[in-house]
Amino acid sequence: MQVKLTDITLSYPSQPPVLTHLNLTVANGELVALLGPSGSGKTTLLNLLAGLLTPSAGTLTFDGTDVTQQDPRQRHIGMVFQDYALYPHLSVLANIAFPLKMAHVKRPERRAQARHYAQLVHVDDQLTKLPRALSGGQQQRVALARALVKHPALLLLDEPLSNLDAALRVELRDEIRRLQRLTGVTTLFVTHDQTDALRIADRIVVLANGQIQQVGTGEQLYRHPHTQFVAEFIGTPRLNCVPYATAAPFLTIPGLPTARTLGIRSEALTLVPATATPQPILAQLTATVTRQVVIGRDRQTNLATPWGSLLSTTLPAMPAGQPVQLAVTARGSFLFDAAGHCIWDGDCDA
Repeated sequence: MQVKLTDITLSYPSQPPVLTHLNLTVANGELVALLGPSGSGKTTLLNLLAGLLTPSAGTLTFDGTDVTQQDPRQRHIGMVFQDYALYPHLSVLANIAFPLKMAHVKRPERRAQARHYAQLVHVDDQLTKLPRALSGGQQQRVALARALVKHPALLLLDEPLSNLDAALRVELRDEIRRLQRLTGVTTLFVTHDQTDALRIADRIVVLANGQIQQVGTGEQLYRHPHTQFVAEFIGTPRLNCVPYATAAPFLTIPGLPTARTLGIRSEALTLVPATATPQPILAQLTATVTRQVVIGRDRQTNLATPWGSLLSTTLPAMPAGQPVQLAVTARGSFLFDAAGHCIWDGDCDA
């Protein structure tokens, strides 16, 4: 099912708008992540799609049909919540079959369907247990099966991984992706964790302050952010930010009068190459290593520079106090204006 939001606004009397002029199209069969900090409007948007809230302005269409005022029960939606929301007194089988019971599907058929979806999510060996006897990951699998058993045209996932430990999170993240590909159901996945969004989604919608900041693939958001917010929010480690006035005397590019901030990815801070390189160099700095930390495969190096403290992930092992000559590559560097808009992208403009 194709989902289209046109100029959606949600506001309450005497309060700032929760969502402002949102425009978004989700293609049939697409998995889209809604990513943003707490309070950005992600869950509110999901509730609008589910029909639990009605927008103050704008239209919402499913496959070209206006459903803005439509009752939630008519929208053909499956929803999975952060806290699983399983019925504690019902078995796994009965929990999965419950939507079919409400739809008056006959008992043999609904039990057969429930067993099928239990097998899809790998809880078919838990069918007689109550939710309290299951792990968090198993409970979330049951919740997924219950949402899918109705054959929804649209699946809404509200922070489904946030209550799981790291190992279960990775396992269920991959499971959601597998199930979505298997069923082909159009899916919106709410998360505040960029790793979840980057690993699972076809496209990511970055929300902040009730507005869409940018829509794209994980690579597009990382390599070509439209705003400083997106550049800082997407990527680990966090973007290095330097006032443009501080950096300008060192830069090899012509001055940009509207520039206010230079953003530098950690991999754009390298040692000055010994020979000529085809990689455009934005600036060179003398720096001193203050600390190195190894995190998995990455070595993070904190550096004291004329631009303040910067962090690099490209430097080899070296002791604190070691002086180094740094090159700032154009690739992975950005300039932002006072409003936070990207006005120079080193990947494209160097």
